[in-house]
Amino acid sequence: MGEHRHIRKILNPYTKLEGYNCFGCSPNNSFGLKLNFVEDGEFLVAEWVPDANFSGYKNILHGGIQATLLDEIASWVVQIKLKTSGFTGNLNVRYRKPVYVDDGAITIKAKLEKKVRNLAYIHARLYNSKGEIGSEADLTYFVYPEDIAREKLYLPKYEDYFEKED
Repeated sequence: MGEHRHIRKILNPYTKLEGYNCFGCSPNNSFGLKLNFVEDGEFLVAEWVPDANFSGYKNILHGGIQATLLDEIASWVVQIKLKTSGFTGNLNVRYRKPVYVDDGAITIKAKLEKKVRNLAYIHARLYNSKGEIGSEADLTYFVYPEDIAREKLYLPKYEDYFEKED
């Protein structure tokens, strides 16, 4: 039979933080992307439906928005897979084929490739509605020890990212 996949929804505990308005993931930023994530095995995954406000050249999803989507999911990989936080040190995006803003939902997937000392290496991909790779990125993330991330970056408790189990 098919392999059993463990998929769980990730909550956004930052919504309880005063002044929180992240362009990538705040549900209350009217100009933002409002991303939500699920954990699917080693991957974090987001589905997102672009609209014409995110166009670059006619009908094409702006490359900077694609880079933002790839960068945002990488930061959540650090939070969920490494249970800490940090900041992007390097983002190397390769644009493979146009992604259209009127073509339905796109999917962003990312996973931790490796962690060496305080550096996390993450690979992220953005797929168009047909499942073709539109763009992909290799990211290097500087990660803080958990206590510093809590103090400087308001890192929530790990259990606050998930539904409470009965």
